[in-house]
Amino acid sequence: MKILALTAALAALSAAFFAPEASAQDGERSRFALGAQVGTPGAGVQALYSVNDYLVLRGGYDVLQWERDDTYNSIDYEADIDFQSPGAFVDLHPFRNGFFVSGGVYFGDRGVDLKSNPTENVNIGGVSFTPEQVGALTGRIDLESTAPFIGLGYDNTFTRGGRLGFRVLAGAAFGDAPQVDLNASGGTLSNEALFQELLTQEEQDIQDQADDYKVLPVVQIGLNYRF
Repeated sequence: MKILALTAALAALSAAFFAPEASAQDGERSRFALGAQVGTPGAGVQALYSVNDYLVLRGGYDVLQWERDDTYNSIDYEADIDFQSPGAFVDLHPFRNGFFVSGGVYFGDRGVDLKSNPTENVNIGGVSFTPEQVGALTGRIDLESTAPFIGLGYDNTFTRGGRLGFRVLAGAAFGDAPQVDLNASGGTLSNEALFQELLTQEEQDIQDQADDYKVLPVVQIGLNYRF
């Protein structure tokens, strides 16, 4: 929330002290631009509005869908990553050129579905179980739906003469600890109370490892078209 407050303050100060200045060049081209980008949040689109030479308001939507093999607490899982990340940002250009400082927030559903069908003995909660006893393991890692963002970048969409602009951005999105849910089904011990207790411990172990998702790096490159 502190990052959001800082972003709002930057926007207010910029609007107050750097009022828009009309020019012949501005009269020929719109203050609006549309673009597309690709990076660690996925692939997406964005809309930009240049308030003045110092301040650009930006909204975007990124989608990341990716399947990978992952290991949590020595158990191999198929991980299905699904991030839907709309966002709203303020880009401050302090030197009236392409360099900018960005602050804002990502919204949306971001999670990882886990699935494992053990073919050999696995350790759950400190106890070894056979595949027949465990059955199938399924889980879900849910990231917080709101993630403040701060970063640095370069975007010449509104500072060069042409209509096409290039943009590169690097920063980080911050959130609270992800929520983890782990279940077992189809095994001879799946519904036993002791097994469920150990499965809860396994869930907590995954939770500890998933804390790495609290800070997600954001690196993007993209192209914009100014109308």
